[in-house]
Amino acid sequence: MPVSLDSLLKNLLLLFLAVAGLYYAQGFLIPLTLGALLATLFLPLCRWLESKKVPRIAAALICLLLLLSFITAMGFVLSWQIARLTDDITLVKAKVIETAHFLEQYSHHTLGISNSEQSQILSHLQVTFARYAEALPGYMTHLFTGFVLTMVYIVLLLYYRTHLKHFLFRLSSGMERQEMETLITRATSVSQHYLTGLSKMIFCLWIMYGIGFSLFGVENAVFFAILCGLLEIVPFIGNFTGTTITVLVAAANGVGFPVLAGIVFTYGMVQFIQGWILEPLILGPHVKINPLATIIALVIGEILWGIPGIVLAIPMTAVLKIVCDQIPSLQPYGFLIGTIEDNKYSPLLGKIKGLLKRGRR
Repeated sequence: MPVSLDSLLKNLLLLFLAVAGLYYAQGFLIPLTLGALLATLFLPLCRWLESKKVPRIAAALICLLLLLSFITAMGFVLSWQIARLTDDITLVKAKVIETAHFLEQYSHHTLGISNSEQSQILSHLQVTFARYAEALPGYMTHLFTGFVLTMVYIVLLLYYRTHLKHFLFRLSSGMERQEMETLITRATSVSQHYLTGLSKMIFCLWIMYGIGFSLFGVENAVFFAILCGLLEIVPFIGNFTGTTITVLVAAANGVGFPVLAGIVFTYGMVQFIQGWILEPLILGPHVKINPLATIIALVIGEILWGIPGIVLAIPMTAVLKIVCDQIPSLQPYGFLIGTIEDNKYSPLLGKIKGLLKRGRR
């Protein structure tokens, strides 16, 4: 059945309003969305505590306390590693001055940029940095407010989850209620599996990068291992970005070629283990989003919400795919987002699972 012009214009208008709403309401939606995803991550623990006769509000507060404890512990580890980095600040400063002098001479003799033109460029950069410095206090206040709101949303969403579920049921009636319940169950299940798997993946990356960087003598190996693991939340480029930063800082500290080669070797080994063993073993087939849809989601997320949009793009796209798969008129879009069935992991993964089963006996 051909699509009428009125229907097409209506859909385009709805899409425009949705995008405009996501952009202009980001101050409200970002903490709420992040709080909803974290509440989904802690939902199994909250249910388990409730099964042990712990009141729901107390269970929600315990989940929040565990999250804050983890954030505090990570803060202590990072501050300790950053303090160690500042011990080498004199060497880094000397390297930066040496590099700046080299770039100045290279720009003048090779690129033909005069000293006066270089001064103009530097003055323009100084004005730009000054603007960012002036905006920093306001940004930090906004960040702290968003953090507090996210923590509050986690507790409230865990506590009022049954009330919210019944609200969604009231929006549907008859046969639609069963479809709504299936939709909620699948969306919650996939979100939980993705977030839990991502947490396990980050932990494994911390261990692998920490061991690899330590073996090759990288200074502050724990800090860079944590950095590379956390950047896993950005698909495709996250680990590469973390490794690049590690190489640049190590080079600025004056390490030799063997250490730099060791960092690159560690990155390659981690990527191999992650792609062929950890991803199919931990994440499995539950989040089936093709690379094209992933990149588009990341770009749109960055345009609309900045860095938080990059972090939230993949789980939100996974939930969107579930919604599209459950609604007949939207199923073609779910197919577009999904990936082609591929069993390339099956032989290797089957052997690994067989070894794990034997080890449990």
